Amino acid sequence: AQLLKEKEDEIKHKDFCTGEFNANQLHTEKKEREEQDITAKIEDLDMNIEELGKAIEGLKKEIAEMQVQLKRAGEDREKENQEFQTVVADQRETQKLLKAALQVLSDFYSKQGSAASLAQQKKRQEPAGPAPPAGFETYKKSSASGGVMGLLQQIINDAKAMEAETIRAEEDAQKAYEDFV
Repeated sequence: AQLLKEKEDEIKHKDFCTGEFNANQLHTEKKEREEQDITAKIEDLDMNIEELGKAIEGLKKEIAEMQVQLKRAGEDREKENQEFQTVVADQRETQKLLKAALQVLSDFYSKQGSAASLAQQKKRQEPAGPAPPAGFETYKKSSASGGVMGLLQQIINDAKAMEAETIRAEEDAQKAYEDFV
């Protein structure tokens, strides 16, 4: 009877050990799968870190290049503005001088009256050489020309137009620079 009881206890103990062993083995397999999953995830994250590191380096290079381009654009803009200032100053000075010259000529001709002109009045002279060949007509002032005063006024108008065009170009260049920045 005691042997049967010991046998029963040992069977219970063996069943307990076998159950614990199986549970332990299942737990170990589960932990090994978790370890493999975590290892795979770590490798994926390492690859992501490497890719992102390369992307960061590329972006840093792009930023450096953009800073260089921005600096160059600023320098170019400064040169363009300096050129603009020079051109506008030249055009304004040209207009001022030509207006003064026009005024002097206008005053001179208004004092002289209608008898004077830039072309001096000539007495009718005979040509100094042989007669001109057939087909040549006598020299006449072009009806389309306005004389020296008309020429000066046209140059003044051209200078004003160039100044206005330069100002528009400057505004466009400034807007393009601001859009870039």
